[in-house]
Amino acid sequence: MKKINRRPTAGWRDRGKRWLAWPLMGLLAILLLMPVAVHWLSEPAQAQASSQTQEGSNERANYWRAVRDGVSGYTAVQGRETNVLIQNGGENWRSLRQGPIQFYSAWLLAFVIFAAGLMHIINGPQKIEKGRSGLLIPRWNLFERVLHWYVAVLFIVLALTGLSLLYGREVMIPLLGKSGFAAYAGYAKNAHNYLGPFFVVGMLLMIAIWLKFNMPIKADWEWIKSAGGMWGKKHPPAGKSNAGEKLMYWQFVVTGSALIATGLILDFPNFGQTREMMQWSHVIHVVAAVIAIVTLLGHAYMALFGVEGALEGMINGKVDVEWAKQHHDLWYEEEIAKGVRPEPVAKPPAVTRRAEPQST
Repeated sequence: MKKINRRPTAGWRDRGKRWLAWPLMGLLAILLLMPVAVHWLSEPAQAQASSQTQEGSNERANYWRAVRDGVSGYTAVQGRETNVLIQNGGENWRSLRQGPIQFYSAWLLAFVIFAAGLMHIINGPQKIEKGRSGLLIPRWNLFERVLHWYVAVLFIVLALTGLSLLYGREVMIPLLGKSGFAAYAGYAKNAHNYLGPFFVVGMLLMIAIWLKFNMPIKADWEWIKSAGGMWGKKHPPAGKSNAGEKLMYWQFVVTGSALIATGLILDFPNFGQTREMMQWSHVIHVVAAVIAIVTLLGHAYMALFGVEGALEGMINGKVDVEWAKQHHDLWYEEEIAKGVRPEPVAKPPAVTRRAEPQST
């Protein structure tokens, strides 16, 4: 019998990063090309609309201008907007949605992706300076990890369906055709609407549970001044959440609250909402969603590529001691003071293989 000791590797870490990295890279490529696609594909439509407007008669323009003045009439519709023949805000909402919101949102997403890539090229990932110690300390429990991935998966699905509906006419109709996009949009809209309330529950739980980790402390200012260790020779002190994670948390509190409030208004339009309220809710919903997506891209970059060992705590709940000392030293000292003792990395059992008979 020949005993072979196989050296433990970071295989599960590498596989996990590949599974997360390829879909993320595809999404990043789509977002990066989106501004160019929107600009290129919308030019013919804008030119056609401009020519049609010029060909239209002044009488027709004057007629619709008068209709949009909000003159009251009679309708058989019952409700808060009875006798409103034309709700002028709809045209203003459409122009805002398909104009500045689409344009600036696409360029903002592209800029963040470009900035993250440039920072990675210049600075590279933050390595564990002293190398791995082989000792692990608990960081996140099972419930916290499940809640994190529950919210993350729902957010990604909602972000993809929301962006595809926002840019679908300009980007997806040329690829799928009108009938194909109409079929997809129906499924995407239903998925977005039905998954939204489940996201609300997870988001509120996450905000409540992690509030205690994200209260500001004096050391946060040191972290901000050194940009999390990118400037200066010494890594700044940090508790369980560093200043960057706290800023992301409070940004999600604001944008998440806006998404929840406006999403419920749009999802359940039978509680007395007016069309104007729903139009403004949609504008706020889209702007808040784009800001949240930008933050998610930065968070995903740091976890996957920017900081060595950052993703491990949210996968198996434990992190290397040297990683904890480097990035969250105040939290590590608190855990040790509480009596928490690091545990050695579990080594895989030695693999034995029957020696093959040698030919003579």
